[in-house]
Amino acid sequence: MQTIIVYLNGDYLPVGEARVSVNDRGFLFADAVYEAIPAYAGRCFLLERHLARLAWGLRTLRIEADVAPLAGVGDELIARNDLGAAEFSVFYMQVTRGAAPRTHAFPKEAVPPTVYAFAKALVRTTPERWERGFGAITLPDQRWARADIKTTGLLPNVLAQQAAVEAEVEDAIFIREGMVQEGTHNNVFAVLGGEVTTAPATNHILHGVTRAFTLELCAGLGIPARERAFTADELRGADEIFFTGTTTEVRPTVELDRRPVGRGRPGEITRALSEAYRRAVAPEG
Repeated sequence: MQTIIVYLNGDYLPVGEARVSVNDRGFLFADAVYEAIPAYAGRCFLLERHLARLAWGLRTLRIEADVAPLAGVGDELIARNDLGAAEFSVFYMQVTRGAAPRTHAFPKEAVPPTVYAFAKALVRTTPERWERGFGAITLPDQRWARADIKTTGLLPNVLAQQAAVEAEVEDAIFIREGMVQEGTHNNVFAVLGGEVTTAPATNHILHGVTRAFTLELCAGLGIPARERAFTADELRGADEIFFTGTTTEVRPTVELDRRPVGRGRPGEITRALSEAYRRAVAPEG
């Protein structure tokens, strides 16, 4: 088997040799941010946007780290792990505040951040599986009020996704005070009266890179789209529902809380957006 090579604090090394201090604040407090960037045939997609979001998250948490070199890290990891010909892969990077004796406040003396990254192949949804559509459930949103920061503190997301697994569906949608927010690891859209609708980019959702790109696709295709608050009841009455995300791409939901969505099959707007997304990420796109 091929040895997996990862990046840790300036070094490329086999994953089994990578070591992080038990005093690392990412381990102790989830005092860290991360990004996951899709790659197609070895090329990272929308890399600059992902790096900009990572840089914003670091500034917001007051972690001093330069994200610019990470673009080259992605290329190197893809090359070292023979992913240049992979149809679909992901470049993951994580930056913590670093290692220091445990205390809630920031370390009094500056410590270097811990920077970790890896790349791995993903299994893309086949056209046949996509055509069958996917299922989702709704759950109360129990996350903290800064879901816009892509922090590694994801325990509510983990528990919600496990609930989806136990319900034998693929996704869970967070509902806060009756209003739709997003999925556990992706953004959610509904087609309401012919208009693509998604929750506004507040502090209660992640400002998804794929989400923003999908809105741009809507504009390019002439599909009406709007960011607005909408209710769980509106979601349940939607003509179409779909998710977007780094590993999700554009994915149709045909069942919500055990009830069919629309006609119980992928809708035409979801199909048009998925096809446009696939054209955009294709090597010749």
